[in-house]
Amino acid sequence: MVDRLANSEANSKRIGVVEGCFGAAGQPLAIPGRVLIGEGVLTKLCRKKPKARQFFLFNDILVYGNIVIQKKKYNKQHIIPLESVTIDTVPDEGDLRNGWLIKTPTKSFAVYAATATEKSEWMNHIAKCVGDLLTKSGKAPSGEHAAVWVPDSEATVCMRCLKVKFTPVSRRHHCRKCGFVVCGPCSEKKYLLPSQSSKPVRVCEFCYVQLTSAGGGYAPRSDSFGRQGFNSNLSDDEDEDDSSD
Repeated sequence: MVDRLANSEANSKRIGVVEGCFGAAGQPLAIPGRVLIGEGVLTKLCRKKPKARQFFLFNDILVYGNIVIQKKKYNKQHIIPLESVTIDTVPDEGDLRNGWLIKTPTKSFAVYAATATEKSEWMNHIAKCVGDLLTKSGKAPSGEHAAVWVPDSEATVCMRCLKVKFTPVSRRHHCRKCGFVVCGPCSEKKYLLPSQSSKPVRVCEFCYVQLTSAGGGYAPRSDSFGRQGFNSNLSDDEDEDDSSD
Protein backbone atom coordinates (compact mmCIF):
# COMPACT_ATOMS: atom_id res chain seq x y z
CA MET A 1 0.00 0.00 0.00
CA VAL A 2 2.83 2.39 0.85
CA ASP A 3 4.44 1.80 -2.54
CA ARG A 4 1.16 2.58 -4.29
CA LEU A 5 0.79 5.84 -2.38
CA ALA A 6 4.38 6.99 -2.92
CA ASN A 7 3.73 8.59 -6.29
CA SER A 8 0.06 9.46 -5.81
CA GLU A 9 -1.24 12.99 -6.17
CA ALA A 10 -3.09 12.72 -2.86
CA ASN A 11 0.11 11.89 -0.99
CA SER A 12 1.97 14.75 -2.64
CA LYS A 13 -0.77 17.17 -1.63
CA ARG A 14 -0.79 15.96 1.97
CA ILE A 15 2.97 16.37 2.27
CA GLY A 16 2.70 19.81 0.67
CA VAL A 17 0.17 20.85 3.30
CA VAL A 18 2.54 19.76 6.10
CA GLU A 19 5.41 21.71 4.52
CA GLY A 20 3.15 24.76 4.28
CA CYS A 21 2.21 24.52 7.95
CA PHE A 22 5.88 24.69 8.97
CA GLY A 23 6.61 27.50 6.51
CA ALA A 24 10.01 28.65 5.32
CA ALA A 25 11.67 27.74 8.62
CA GLY A 26 10.85 24.06 8.12
CA GLN A 27 12.87 21.56 6.10
CA PRO A 28 11.51 20.31 2.74
CA LEU A 29 9.72 17.00 3.26
CA ALA A 30 8.76 15.91 -0.24
CA ILE A 31 11.23 13.39 -1.67
CA PRO A 32 10.69 10.43 -4.03
CA GLY A 33 9.25 7.41 -2.23
CA ARG A 34 8.22 9.25 0.95
CA VAL A 35 4.67 8.64 2.17
CA LEU A 36 2.73 10.40 4.92
CA ILE A 37 1.31 7.54 6.99
CA GLY A 38 -0.58 9.51 9.63
CA GLU A 39 -0.62 12.49 11.93
CA GLY A 40 -1.99 13.63 15.26
CA VAL A 41 -1.49 15.51 18.50
CA LEU A 42 0.50 13.73 21.20
CA THR A 43 1.52 14.95 24.65
CA LYS A 44 5.30 15.09 24.87
CA LEU A 45 6.93 14.88 28.29
CA CYS A 46 9.15 17.95 28.19
CA ARG A 47 11.61 19.04 30.84
CA LYS A 48 9.28 21.39 32.73
CA LYS A 49 5.89 19.81 32.04
CA PRO A 50 3.94 17.75 29.46
CA LYS A 51 3.14 19.74 26.32
CA ALA A 52 0.99 19.10 23.25
CA ARG A 53 2.97 18.61 20.03
CA GLN A 54 1.87 17.86 16.49
CA PHE A 55 3.41 14.65 15.12
CA PHE A 56 3.60 13.40 11.53
CA LEU A 57 4.59 9.83 10.77
CA PHE A 58 6.14 9.20 7.36
CA ASN A 59 7.41 5.84 6.11
CA ASP A 60 11.02 6.89 6.80
CA ILE A 61 10.93 9.79 9.31
CA LEU A 62 8.98 11.09 12.29
CA VAL A 63 8.38 14.84 12.31
CA TYR A 64 7.02 16.94 15.16
CA GLY A 65 6.67 20.58 16.09
CA ASN A 66 5.08 23.14 18.37
CA ILE A 67 1.44 23.97 17.67
CA VAL A 68 0.94 27.66 16.85
CA ILE A 69 -2.46 27.36 15.14
CA GLN A 70 -3.91 23.85 15.00
CA LYS A 71 -3.87 22.39 11.48
CA LYS A 72 -2.56 25.68 10.11
CA LYS A 73 0.80 26.65 11.60
CA TYR A 74 3.60 24.83 13.43
CA ASN A 75 7.16 25.82 14.35
CA LYS A 76 10.34 24.33 15.84
CA GLN A 77 10.33 21.41 13.44
CA HIS A 78 12.16 18.25 14.51
CA ILE A 79 12.93 15.38 12.13
CA ILE A 80 13.83 11.92 13.42
CA PRO A 81 15.04 9.19 10.99
CA LEU A 82 12.96 6.11 11.76
CA GLU A 83 15.80 3.73 10.97
CA SER A 84 17.43 4.61 14.31
CA VAL A 85 14.22 4.52 16.37
CA THR A 86 13.23 1.97 18.98
CA ILE A 87 10.02 2.19 21.01
CA ASP A 88 8.97 0.85 24.42
CA THR A 89 5.68 1.14 26.27
CA VAL A 90 5.47 3.26 29.42
CA PRO A 91 3.31 2.08 32.35
CA ASP A 92 0.38 4.33 33.21
CA GLU A 93 1.03 6.58 36.20
CA GLY A 94 -1.43 9.13 37.54
CA ASP A 95 -2.60 11.47 34.79
CA LEU A 96 0.10 10.25 32.41
CA ARG A 97 -1.53 7.37 30.56
CA ASN A 98 -1.24 5.65 27.17
CA GLY A 99 2.45 6.49 26.77
CA TRP A 100 5.53 5.07 25.12
CA LEU A 101 9.19 5.95 24.69
CA ILE A 102 10.67 7.08 21.39
CA LYS A 103 14.39 6.32 21.65
CA THR A 104 17.22 7.24 19.29
CA PRO A 105 21.01 7.54 19.71
CA THR A 106 20.69 11.34 19.66
CA LYS A 107 17.57 11.93 21.72
CA SER A 108 14.92 9.98 23.63
CA PHE A 109 11.61 11.08 25.14
CA ALA A 110 8.15 9.93 26.21
CA VAL A 111 4.88 10.73 24.47
CA TYR A 112 1.29 10.07 25.48
CA ALA A 113 -1.82 9.49 23.36
CA ALA A 114 -5.40 10.40 24.29
CA THR A 115 -6.60 6.79 24.32
CA ALA A 116 -5.21 3.26 24.54
CA THR A 117 -6.43 2.59 21.00
CA GLU A 118 -4.58 5.62 19.66
CA LYS A 119 -1.43 4.53 21.48
CA SER A 120 -1.67 1.05 19.96
CA GLU A 121 -2.16 2.45 16.46
CA TRP A 122 0.81 4.80 16.75
CA MET A 123 3.12 2.12 18.14
CA ASN A 124 2.05 -0.44 15.54
CA HIS A 125 2.53 1.96 12.63
CA ILE A 126 5.93 3.14 13.90
CA ALA A 127 7.09 -0.44 14.43
CA LYS A 128 5.92 -1.43 10.94
CA CYS A 129 7.76 1.49 9.30
CA VAL A 130 10.96 0.81 11.25
CA GLY A 131 10.78 -2.90 10.44
CA ASP A 132 10.27 -2.24 6.73
CA LEU A 133 13.22 0.16 6.63
CA LEU A 134 15.54 -2.27 8.40
CA THR A 135 14.44 -5.12 6.13
CA LYS A 136 15.20 -3.07 3.03
CA SER A 137 18.57 -1.85 4.31
CA GLY A 138 19.65 -5.12 5.93
CA LYS A 139 20.71 -3.21 9.03
CA ALA A 140 20.25 -4.37 12.61
CA PRO A 141 18.01 -2.42 15.01
CA SER A 142 19.76 0.40 16.85
CA GLY A 143 21.37 -0.89 20.03
CA GLU A 144 22.19 2.53 21.48
CA HIS A 145 19.92 5.31 22.61
CA ALA A 146 20.20 8.56 24.50
CA ALA A 147 18.88 8.66 28.05
CA VAL A 148 15.33 9.84 28.65
CA TRP A 149 15.58 12.95 30.81
CA VAL A 150 13.90 12.79 34.21
CA PRO A 151 11.43 15.74 34.34
CA ASP A 152 12.37 18.58 36.66
CA SER A 153 9.21 18.00 38.70
CA GLU A 154 10.42 14.51 39.66
CA ALA A 155 13.40 15.84 41.63
CA THR A 156 13.36 18.32 44.50
CA VAL A 157 16.90 17.31 45.49
CA CYS A 158 19.94 16.17 43.51
CA MET A 159 19.43 12.57 42.37
CA ARG A 160 23.11 11.75 42.91
CA CYS A 161 24.21 13.28 46.22
CA LEU A 162 20.64 13.35 47.60
CA LYS A 163 21.62 16.40 49.64
CA VAL A 164 21.43 19.57 47.57
CA LYS A 165 17.89 20.99 47.40
CA PHE A 166 16.99 22.81 44.20
CA THR A 167 16.16 26.51 44.52
CA PRO A 168 16.24 29.51 42.17
CA VAL A 169 19.93 29.78 43.11
CA SER A 170 20.81 26.07 43.20
CA ARG A 171 19.62 25.16 39.74
CA ARG A 172 18.80 21.83 38.14
CA HIS A 173 21.02 20.26 35.50
CA HIS A 174 20.66 17.07 33.49
CA CYS A 175 23.33 14.44 32.99
CA ARG A 176 23.43 13.65 29.27
CA LYS A 177 24.40 10.04 29.94
CA CYS A 178 21.87 8.87 32.55
CA GLY A 179 19.26 11.64 32.32
CA PHE A 180 19.20 12.26 36.08
CA VAL A 181 18.43 15.70 37.52
CA VAL A 182 21.60 16.73 39.36
CA CYS A 183 23.14 19.74 41.12
CA GLY A 184 26.04 21.80 39.77
CA PRO A 185 28.75 20.25 42.00
CA CYS A 186 27.64 16.74 40.97
CA SER A 187 27.80 17.60 37.26
CA GLU A 188 30.97 19.64 36.80
CA LYS A 189 32.52 17.16 34.36
CA LYS A 190 32.07 16.97 30.60
CA TYR A 191 32.50 13.96 28.34
CA LEU A 192 32.30 13.44 24.59
CA LEU A 193 29.20 11.44 23.63
CA PRO A 194 29.53 11.40 19.80
CA SER A 195 25.96 10.28 19.16
CA GLN A 196 24.65 13.36 20.98
CA SER A 197 27.12 16.13 20.21
CA SER A 198 30.41 16.91 18.51
CA LYS A 199 31.52 18.65 21.73
CA PRO A 200 31.85 17.31 25.28
CA VAL A 201 28.57 17.52 27.17
CA ARG A 202 27.61 17.71 30.84
CA VAL A 203 27.65 14.39 32.71
CA CYS A 204 27.27 13.60 36.40
CA GLU A 205 30.24 12.50 38.51
CA PHE A 206 28.97 8.91 38.68
CA CYS A 207 28.67 8.56 34.90
CA TYR A 208 32.01 10.30 34.35
CA VAL A 209 33.76 7.73 36.54
CA GLN A 210 32.00 4.89 34.73
CA LEU A 211 32.85 6.31 31.31
CA THR A 212 36.50 6.91 32.10
CA SER A 213 37.17 3.80 34.19
CA ALA A 214 39.50 1.06 32.94
CA GLY A 215 37.58 -1.09 30.48
CA GLY A 216 34.92 1.55 30.03
CA GLY A 217 32.15 -0.73 31.25
CA TYR A 218 28.92 1.19 31.69
CA ALA A 219 25.51 -0.07 32.74
CA PRO A 220 22.87 2.53 31.78
CA ARG A 221 19.82 3.05 33.93
CA SER A 222 16.51 1.52 32.99
CA ASP A 223 13.98 3.87 31.39
CA SER A 224 11.09 4.26 33.81
CA PHE A 225 9.31 7.18 35.37
CA GLY A 226 8.65 5.86 38.87
CA ARG A 227 9.19 8.42 41.59
CA GLN A 228 11.75 6.29 43.35
CA GLY A 229 14.51 7.09 40.93
CA PHE A 230 13.97 6.18 38.10
CA ASN A 231 16.21 18.12 22.42
CA SER A 232 18.31 18.25 19.39
CA ASN A 233 21.79 18.56 20.93
CA LEU A 234 21.88 20.92 23.87
CA SER A 235 24.74 23.06 25.04
CA ASP A 236 25.16 23.86 28.73
CA ASP A 237 23.64 27.29 28.04
CA GLU A 238 20.45 25.50 26.99
CA ASP A 239 20.47 23.25 30.02
CA GLU A 240 17.86 25.31 31.85
CA ASP A 241 15.62 25.90 28.84
CA ASP A 242 12.31 24.06 29.11
CA SER A 243 11.93 24.41 25.34
CA SER A 244 14.65 21.78 24.98
CA ASP A 245 12.33 19.39 23.19
